[in-house]
Amino acid sequence: MSIRVGKAAKAPAFPIAAHKALENNQLRANVRRATTTIRNKRALRVEEMPDWESLRSAGAAIKQHTLAHLDHYLEEFVRNCERAGGKVHWARDADEANSIAINLIRTYTPKDSTAPVEVIKVKTMTSDEIQMNHALEREGIVPIETDLADMIVQLGKDEPSHIVVPALHKNRTEIRDIFRASMAQPELTDQPEDLTAAARKYLRERFLRTKIAVSGANFAIADTGSVCVVESEGNGRMCLTLPEVLITLVGIEKVIPSFGDLEVFLQTLPRSATGERMNPYNSLWTGVTPGDGPQHFHVILLDNGRTKLLEDEMERETLQCIRCAACLNACPVYRETGGHAYGSIYSGPIGAILSPQLQSLEHSRSLPYASTLCGACYEVCPVKINIPEVLIHLRGRVVREDQKTLKGKLGVENIAMQAAATIFRSERRYEASQRLARIGQLAFERKGLLTNLPGMAGGWTATRDLKPIPSHSFRDWWKSRNNTTWSPKSNMSQGGAN
Repeated sequence: MSIRVGKAAKAPAFPIAAHKALENNQLRANVRRATTTIRNKRALRVEEMPDWESLRSAGAAIKQHTLAHLDHYLEEFVRNCERAGGKVHWARDADEANSIAINLIRTYTPKDSTAPVEVIKVKTMTSDEIQMNHALEREGIVPIETDLADMIVQLGKDEPSHIVVPALHKNRTEIRDIFRASMAQPELTDQPEDLTAAARKYLRERFLRTKIAVSGANFAIADTGSVCVVESEGNGRMCLTLPEVLITLVGIEKVIPSFGDLEVFLQTLPRSATGERMNPYNSLWTGVTPGDGPQHFHVILLDNGRTKLLEDEMERETLQCIRCAACLNACPVYRETGGHAYGSIYSGPIGAILSPQLQSLEHSRSLPYASTLCGACYEVCPVKINIPEVLIHLRGRVVREDQKTLKGKLGVENIAMQAAATIFRSERRYEASQRLARIGQLAFERKGLLTNLPGMAGGWTATRDLKPIPSHSFRDWWKSRNNTTWSPKSNMSQGGAN
């Protein structure tokens, strides 16, 4: 389930949540089919770009430079946005951002109105991070998601499972059933054309009647004060142009220095996210233009733990993310479990490093281990975030924090690691442990393999072949061959193998 970043709610342990997901064969089939399709399309589009690696390097350099001077570019964005007629608000956390949004909605709602207060929303993953919909509903405000996938998730009372395609875990038959129940269309088929027509009819009247919109943003451009949203449906364009009031929620890491920097990201983002050469709809707006588009424009710049990440050079790298989800589509763990197992709005490899840092390790301490460290995420990242290195960094933090507590010190894993460290520090202890292991393994050896090992080791032998420890080690062989005691020095003098 999705949890609010920065609050006390605790994510479920990933192994438990993942086990539940693995039992859902339909979900796994839906996720594999969708991610495979996107991966294949991405590969084709990337192959067309002889300068792809240069673009990745350029994107990484822009983000690294911006994060190193984030205060400067945020102040520049605020000046230029307000000069163009917008109004910028600073939010330290989720509660402050929600409070600002609610107050703005109340300000622009007619005092004598008796109709339910509605707002339309588009491309607002950051609003999911702060659980804005729940905050609005508590105040009697009805949020209407207009991005097709977000609308499916909302109508199905579900949670997003993917950064770019939130309803990726649903197939068209499941979507048909959701539409039938929520749109009063019992005869609706699962043909894409019929589903699209039903969604269009449902949304069009809401676009035309709703006066206030909430959007997210892919980029905030410092030197012009502009905001940019990229999308593939056109619902975003409707949401950004038709209402009288537009409230845009932006994480502070989304700022980029100049309009020219978009040249890089508008090539790498669509190819990485959906396998398209360019997004069908790239919407940019700067302040307010009398008589054209929203006449009241507000930006909420959200911190919610982001400045804390800037303090650590390794963790700061996480903020380079442009939310393309390429790492999710490439990840063998995500492709088997889907996104709900991560317990956060941010799933997959990027979620495994972003959620523990924004929420603190206390709330999602199992996520750094939700990875094979295969490196596929780094290979596809358009801004070269070294996710495996950050995962290892966070695992180290988990271990160090555990060792500060009595429970951690007495834990099976810590005791095993400390015992291993003691054994490896002494040649005699190491060789003695090998002899004991050879004796102990006899109870588990079957047909040349070790089976049903006890404790945590059983997780390995349950799914993999494991050879027994041989009767003679390499050290034994070396001693018998050279009739001498092995050491790195003797290995060099005897012309040991490279």
